[in-house]
Amino acid sequence: MAIPLQPLSLLEVCSTMDELKQIHASMYKRGLVSEPIPLSRLLAFCSSPSYGDIKYAQKLFNKTSSPNTFMWNAMIRGYSHSTEPEQALLLYGEMISNSVPHNTHTLPFLLKACSKLPSSEGTMQIHARVVKMGFGSDVFAINTLLHAYAVFDRMEIACLLFDQAPTRDIVSWNTMIDGYAKCGEVGVAFKLFKEMPERTVVTWTTMISGFVKVGMNKEALKLFQDMLIAGVKPDNVALLSSLSACAHLGAVDQGRWIHTYIDRNQIQIDPELDCALIDMYGKCGHMEEALGVFTKSKKKCVSIWTAAISGFAIHGQAREAMDFYMKMQKSGIKPNSITLTAILTACSHSGLVDEGKSIFKSITSVHNLNPAIEHYGCLVDLLGRAGLLKEAKEVIDTMPIKPNAAIWGALLNVCKEHANVKLGKLIGKKLMEVDPGHGGRYIHAASIFAASGEWNEAARIRRMMKEKGIRKFPGCSSITIDGSVHEFFAGDSKHLQLKEIHQIWHQIVGRLELEGYKPEVGNLLLHLEDEEKEVAIHQHSEKLAIAFGLISTKPGTIIRVFKNLRICEDCHVVTKMISKIYSREIVMRDRTRFHLFRDGICTCGDFW
Repeated sequence: MAIPLQPLSLLEVCSTMDELKQIHASMYKRGLVSEPIPLSRLLAFCSSPSYGDIKYAQKLFNKTSSPNTFMWNAMIRGYSHSTEPEQALLLYGEMISNSVPHNTHTLPFLLKACSKLPSSEGTMQIHARVVKMGFGSDVFAINTLLHAYAVFDRMEIACLLFDQAPTRDIVSWNTMIDGYAKCGEVGVAFKLFKEMPERTVVTWTTMISGFVKVGMNKEALKLFQDMLIAGVKPDNVALLSSLSACAHLGAVDQGRWIHTYIDRNQIQIDPELDCALIDMYGKCGHMEEALGVFTKSKKKCVSIWTAAISGFAIHGQAREAMDFYMKMQKSGIKPNSITLTAILTACSHSGLVDEGKSIFKSITSVHNLNPAIEHYGCLVDLLGRAGLLKEAKEVIDTMPIKPNAAIWGALLNVCKEHANVKLGKLIGKKLMEVDPGHGGRYIHAASIFAASGEWNEAARIRRMMKEKGIRKFPGCSSITIDGSVHEFFAGDSKHLQLKEIHQIWHQIVGRLELEGYKPEVGNLLLHLEDEEKEVAIHQHSEKLAIAFGLISTKPGTIIRVFKNLRICEDCHVVTKMISKIYSREIVMRDRTRFHLFRDGICTCGDFW
């Protein structure tokens, strides 16, 4: 039977389910719904993850008397992209029962569904079918298997399959690199990257993103530079990852260069890139440039407003954050969970207790959302910083969500600040129970006990930490000089100019002591004598970075330091004094916020 071209032509340009239903009705009237080609096209559209309707496709499929392999595959593919991937496996069981022949697409579609299931058991069963049915050398099937195993972090199986594969293409290599990178084995991923016979933009992007994910931001930026030298044009994902690396390192020069690259190459800036640029400038201490990106943004979605509010929050500019928060809502944009976390953080950093409480209540009363654990953490931090420890503890005791280590940790920090040793000891023990692998929890608990004079208990906690092989996350500070990022770790012994750094620091300490400085050693390290404590505290990473900044820049130049942990009390005091003695502005971003030191004063008002 000759098939009229009109319905098939209409299916080619169809873009919505409403249009498809009209075409389906027309085909029904013409008696075409039983013809394999038009029916296959109908099912392919209905089962499409982009614009189809899998339920409608299932109804159509059920009415088909003898569906062919293409139709079965279309349904299996549709379910593999749906919220019901298990239906693909059930459908495959029916396919086998009906003795319908497979082709090279059937099992890869099934593996896609298996990768969305809770365990890898289904993947291993389909793997056996792949081999049994003779598709074991098909590169499409191999690549889908590699992806499925990578999803479940079964890289040992993926590696075996990859090594034994008779045929490998660029997708095979990219899948392995992505799998290793996502499970944190970036060393193995990078080894494969270097061994690859050829690389695509996806390869470069995957490796750059992998470095950023594990905090290897310098390596990510180096690879981004290598990518450009190799003549590979970065895609938006590579640009986003590289901007994220700049934000973490505080590498504003590299971030500006990427921004200029985007403009010069006329790369379309979508909301994600806008957010990344605002975030980068904000985290690098340049809110003016962040606001410049915000102003030029064509589509100010909730994410872009949130990025700006977050920038104000880490700069301690709570009033500006509140102003943007109100403007956002007046423009018709509703805050999401991340926005609410950002504005609550702004209130916490500036001690706006009443405003913060009001916003927390509005989560439910105004925005019809349930407060997330991050919101409770912000509220606890807000109350604790203000000295309202009893109220903060009541929030934890009555919250409907089980408090996590971050919430208990927020309360422990303020217990130390407000010298509430009794509550601090209780929380310290609690934290070691709920987060036993986190070295910082043991350090804080030991400090609390030491502060109360219970030296034996403090020493016991330190000893327990050592016996369990738990280490405190090392402090790291970075500073950018002439476009190069220099990283310093506490007690650093690797920097090429370490001798000069120690010499200038010795001079700095002399000038500090003339101004009456005495190190805040406190309970720094329980097993050290006072003199040793002073040596240890003088080797904190931010102090080394500041010293390097002083010998590497001209007088009057602003020094910008970025630290991965919260700045300690002694380093805060010292930095204030250095800013006055050496007539330098020092901008420091620690784990939670920015500090601008000028003429012996910090913009945080000693409230951090």
